[in-house]
Amino acid sequence: MKITHILNEVREIGNGIVNVAVDLACLQAALGHEVLVISSGGEYETLLAAHGVKHIAVNQSRRAGNIIRAIWAIERIFQEFRPNIVHAHMMTGAVISTLLKCRHSYMLVTTVHNEYQRSAVLMGLGDRVVAVSEAVGHAMRRRGIPGNRIRVVRNGTIGSPRRTPLPEVSPAELRRPAIVTVGAVSPRKGSDILIEAFSMTCEALPDAHLYFVGNRDWPEVEELVKQKNLEERVHFVGFEPQPQRYIMNSDVFVLPSLREPFGLVLIEAREVGIPIIASDVEGIPEALSGGKAGILIPPGAPVALSIELKRLLANNRSRKEWSRATQEGLEEFTAEQMNLRYMEVYEEVLSYNEKPSAD
Repeated sequence: MKITHILNEVREIGNGIVNVAVDLACLQAALGHEVLVISSGGEYETLLAAHGVKHIAVNQSRRAGNIIRAIWAIERIFQEFRPNIVHAHMMTGAVISTLLKCRHSYMLVTTVHNEYQRSAVLMGLGDRVVAVSEAVGHAMRRRGIPGNRIRVVRNGTIGSPRRTPLPEVSPAELRRPAIVTVGAVSPRKGSDILIEAFSMTCEALPDAHLYFVGNRDWPEVEELVKQKNLEERVHFVGFEPQPQRYIMNSDVFVLPSLREPFGLVLIEAREVGIPIIASDVEGIPEALSGGKAGILIPPGAPVALSIELKRLLANNRSRKEWSRATQEGLEEFTAEQMNLRYMEVYEEVLSYNEKPSAD
């Protein structure tokens, strides 16, 4: 099978969309398929090449003149590569692939990673539209995408070709008890809610420390930390290519997102075996096996989050029980399983496209 993945970039910046696309490309090449990635480029080009994946750089930034150049460049690539499957992971690639589809015989598969974005409806252009959770699938149906074109493939990260095996990862030195969250500091990730909850938690646990591992994209949150006199207790680490270093040495992992299509980092926390508290919103319950593998709290509820933090941090037995629970059923979330499910989608849509030969 000839497979083309098209996305904006392959930079190593903690972007879940990029991570999934790179994993799929590497694993599909390992199965013997001919795989091409089209993007503006980035650090993962070296990894792709090492796995036998060809990369061609095309800038798809959304400026009128540039988009036209990108369409012509991708048209020439398609003419030479002649893909069976084009897999678009971002809106620009989905639109360009749709425009060129009439000139080629490929089938278009799209993956909806961020349904909360208004432009996500354009991912419905695919012959098959893959949602990263049942919650995203339902949301796309509400947007008018026919259910017979939607398939659900949950993200998997365990055994990813991008990641260093856990036994080879050196844990970060943290001040304990340590609460860790991974993701860009932003309103969507509930960073301010976590600060409010942590401030309440400190009243009962004056030695606790909080670590934000991810891009520092919201200066107002750092100002909030100063207002609450928590500068010595809250640590903004910034982007970390191996967030497992912080997760594996934490006492509790928290993801207080207000919107979260799935939450790939939750699988990483589960693999490590760290107790988890996360928002009961969108795809998060699916990543936590319906709440069996982590404590679910209402989104935007700092009091509820603080209560659960204090309970866990004060009860070593409870932390051990939740640590065991996080690792049950993890086989569903391997990168290999994710790839096999995508291959089933590819084969299904190609079979659907086959036309009976004339008598």
